[in-house]
Amino acid sequence: MLRTLLLLLLSTVLLTSSVWAMLALYFQQAWGTLPRLLLMAGWCLAMMVLVALLWNGRPWLVLLVYGLMFAALLAWWHTLKPSGERDWADDLAHITTGEVQGDRLTLHNVRNFDWRTPQDYDIRWESREYDLSRLHSVDMITSYWGRRAIAHVLVSFGFDDGQFVVFSVEIRRERGEEFSEIGGFFKQFELSIIATDERDAVRVRTNVRDEDAYLYRIGLNPRDGRALLLSFVDEANRLAAEPRFYHTISPNCTTLVFGMARKILPHLPRDYRLLLTGYLPEYIKQLDGLEKGYNLEELRQRGRITERAIQAGSDPDFSRLIRRGVPGWDQASDE
Repeated sequence: MLRTLLLLLLSTVLLTSSVWAMLALYFQQAWGTLPRLLLMAGWCLAMMVLVALLWNGRPWLVLLVYGLMFAALLAWWHTLKPSGERDWADDLAHITTGEVQGDRLTLHNVRNFDWRTPQDYDIRWESREYDLSRLHSVDMITSYWGRRAIAHVLVSFGFDDGQFVVFSVEIRRERGEEFSEIGGFFKQFELSIIATDERDAVRVRTNVRDEDAYLYRIGLNPRDGRALLLSFVDEANRLAAEPRFYHTISPNCTTLVFGMARKILPHLPRDYRLLLTGYLPEYIKQLDGLEKGYNLEELRQRGRITERAIQAGSDPDFSRLIRRGVPGWDQASDE
């Protein structure tokens, strides 16, 4: 009985680790489809032979052979390094970088695409300047495309001269590549931080991709808002200089933002809603970080900007129009 249990345990270890191995091989798409399928088939065949040997009384041989196979796989795995030089999709061709002189922030490679469809757009990458002494707002935008628990999170910084700049932590897709949550566990994508015009980052989600977007005013004082903005700039500069892999759990679009926010507010608690990003507004509300005097459902209903963004289209006054009725922006957006 004990022998049978040990054999079942070893078989389970071999099979589950083999699933990981085959997925690791599958998601290295640079090899091409046929080589990947051949390697996966070879690994699968080897597992069948090894499991048969295991149950036929040769466990030490199995452990030795499989140990060598898996060690070779791990050695290859650790040779995979993130790169900043690939054939990137047009909207991820650059990572934003920035420099600060006193109160003057200069951002390079700010994306300002004019989107008509996911495949039809005008490409514009710009350098823009912002006066940090005029920073007066921080907004969180959550954009949903299906499941209620998952959303993409953007952070928008507003200045009292009417400028807004949105920061988005993205997977850096190669041309023709599509996002895969499973691939995100297997070094398929690099990380990217992009600063954009709101008419780009918001409108492409609501007007082009048919996502559902919500805007929440965040209760940060000017000092902490400035620190968060500069944390985005510093992190973007680091990513541009030293590429990193995206990971579905960490680092990803929310955990990276959380890490930056925690440098400013070190007592922020960890929470499952940092992974289930669709519930992030609930987490921030619980920390008293959203507009006061409203419950979460009221903030959500009044902060839904999808229809307003569709109606605003490419209007130069896009940022003011989408904020009409949003708590914290009620009066400012109607001026």
